[in-house]
Amino acid sequence: MKIAIPANSPGLEARVEQRFGLSAYLVIVNPQTMSVEAVPSPGTPGQRGAGIQTVVLAISKEVDVVLTGFCSPTAMKYLADNGIDVVTGVNGTVAEAVAQYQKQVHSTPMRNKNNPEITGVSLMDGLKRSGRQIGNLLPILVGVVLLLGLFNTFISKELLLSIFSGNMLPDILWGTGFGSILAGNPINSYVIGGELLRYGVNLFAVTAFITAWVTIGLVQLPAEIAALGKKFALIRNTLSIFLCIAISILTVFTYNAIMRGVQ
Repeated sequence: MKIAIPANSPGLEARVEQRFGLSAYLVIVNPQTMSVEAVPSPGTPGQRGAGIQTVVLAISKEVDVVLTGFCSPTAMKYLADNGIDVVTGVNGTVAEAVAQYQKQVHSTPMRNKNNPEITGVSLMDGLKRSGRQIGNLLPILVGVVLLLGLFNTFISKELLLSIFSGNMLPDILWGTGFGSILAGNPINSYVIGGELLRYGVNLFAVTAFITAWVTIGLVQLPAEIAALGKKFALIRNTLSIFLCIAISILTVFTYNAIMRGVQ
């Protein structure tokens, strides 16, 4: 078993960093032998895609568990898809984090099939997990509010309408282009898409923008190449661009047909 922990320095006495992907090191511990492998983190604070690069590193090292203070939903999804458990809300030293994790694993009560009632320990564990999940969502909610304020402050209706002319194909291409070069939580794309609609940008462009945001990752392309191979990553992103165009057209025509039927 391998446990990966983002830390500020190598070794068991290093402090656990609070954000996965922005630490100086990824310390990998074998809890049976307490042997340590400290790998310099490929991501640096402020670097776009830093979290994904660290995800790729964790996957390549075949770790089983990640212990960290906070992990973004996107990074957590990629880790989970590769069979890696993520425990957030962790602090202290690397050695303390590993010891606490082992204690929790060994103290998890087995449920009696003849008496499936929730025990007090499992109830408290569930409450703690719920609290951590709410805490993980707070940065996302704050980010959405800040993003909305920045968008309204720096992006004017005149600027948007000078880019999005109202013609279907050019607007789809602009929407696909902007969505493909931006990165972040999918929730942000819905916020920006709503603001684009409010400013008069047509639904074709907004649909293409949201679809490209969640399917095309030009910013994360280097990490995808490292994890899945150059050929696959390039083919996937190229196909995604064409699919974004097709999906946006099909979605809007379908939506308009349904609305006409309802009326």
